[in-house]
Amino acid sequence: MTQMTTDRPSGRAGGAVVPVLAFAGIVVAVMQTLLVPVVKDLPRLLDASPADATWVLTSTLLSGAVATPIMGRLGDLYGKRRMLIASLAVMVVGALVSASTSDLILMITGRTLQGVAMGAIPLGIGLMRDMLPRERLGSAMALMSSSIGVGGGLALPAAALVAQNSDWHALYSGAAALGVLAIVLTLAVVPESPVRARGTFDLPGALGLSAGLLLFLLPVSKGGDWGWSSGTTLGLSGAAVVVLLLWGRMELRRAAPLVDLRTTARREVLLTNLASIMVGVSFFVVSLVLPQLLQLPAGHGLGQSMVVAGLCVAPLGVTMMFTAPLYARLSTRYGPKHTLILGLLIIAAGYGGGLGLMDAVWQTVVTSVVLGAGIGLAYSSLPALIIGAVPASETGAANGLNTLMRSIGTSVSSAVVGMVLANTADTVGGVEIPTLHGFRVSFLIATAAVAVGLLLALFLPGRPEPHPRLRASSEEDANPARAETALRAPLGTAGVPTARAEARGEVGP
Repeated sequence: MTQMTTDRPSGRAGGAVVPVLAFAGIVVAVMQTLLVPVVKDLPRLLDASPADATWVLTSTLLSGAVATPIMGRLGDLYGKRRMLIASLAVMVVGALVSASTSDLILMITGRTLQGVAMGAIPLGIGLMRDMLPRERLGSAMALMSSSIGVGGGLALPAAALVAQNSDWHALYSGAAALGVLAIVLTLAVVPESPVRARGTFDLPGALGLSAGLLLFLLPVSKGGDWGWSSGTTLGLSGAAVVVLLLWGRMELRRAAPLVDLRTTARREVLLTNLASIMVGVSFFVVSLVLPQLLQLPAGHGLGQSMVVAGLCVAPLGVTMMFTAPLYARLSTRYGPKHTLILGLLIIAAGYGGGLGLMDAVWQTVVTSVVLGAGIGLAYSSLPALIIGAVPASETGAANGLNTLMRSIGTSVSSAVVGMVLANTADTVGGVEIPTLHGFRVSFLIATAAVAVGLLLALFLPGRPEPHPRLRASSEEDANPARAETALRAPLGTAGVPTARAEARGEVGP
């Protein structure tokens, strides 16, 4: 059994830890948007049918969804830095495979390996929680959480520039080089966290969750090709419900589960995860709509080049990055719940205003900036809400699950918006072209998702009561021996040791 180490490393982490971990998150996000500039050309580049070519994107989505909670739990058990480096290493191998081939099967294999790196973001958040003092933690987690949008926004113009002026395989060679740099910097700068969960890895739980996620996400991502009412789509969806229910029943009976469903069911954790799905939906809608609007020919869009379109969407990610210090100040004063609500209100304003801002290039930039500010505040609030409600030994798994919820939101968003744009498209010369009506309906869908997220956020506790194992006072911060005693003894709701927590193997003896 691995025991939970209770050293308090606050203040030991060097000043370079935060930018290095954030850089790793940005590198991972780059892999998610790398192919956006060449998506429409994939069938020709890979000599494949359009339906087969979509697996190049779907494979990364599926592997990322499966890997994120699993790598988070492995990090809790065996070391978050170790698993972060492993995630990046698998990504580098996958990028090198993709850089060296135009074969569809090998490309899908490389993209599947690249998806494993999605686990790096919750691992980085967990490392920050374990190592940083409280006064640095808020802005650091905000930057790490926003790295998904930052990397995506910055990658679009860079990838478009490479795709227009070089062999598209160079996209993957560059990504592999960035991955190697992230590994080297992590090895040089980031220490390993001393915090460990007790228990062994729940292999049956990992297999059950992987099967359930695959059965759920396959029809979500491929339903448009298969038909939403087809036997395959409905059959896989029904199987997903059965498998996930059986998995949940099994996890509740295990002493050291992959995902602690009892903790996940707590109001602050459950509502935060549900709100994360809505934020994921809102983030991906703008990523899908604005690049198409900008590149479509005059009469349907704004007739801009691939590079100009990327530059116009880049402020989305840049604004998210600059909201991190603002989030820290707002959260310190008002709490992460109110910061999440503020972010959601700004997103709603961005999409509401965006309905009438589709006639000029500068208008898309304004929309990108407003949405970037709102999504940045919302994304920054999510890990703080999760970390405030789970024990230190479960931060990797809990943030992994939260990142998975965001990924599910983006997957649902991709499927729904894709269906809307297809059903509202005009046919010109035998080619279907999205319309402004379709783009506006997509913005309305994002607004509805934000409204649901806002409703969920309103029911969050104002100042969430910490998990029983998180009630370490400021006196314990000043007295490591007392803190160690407090952390080693499982606490009940009255603050006294409980035999049940010990029996479940939640902390070390």
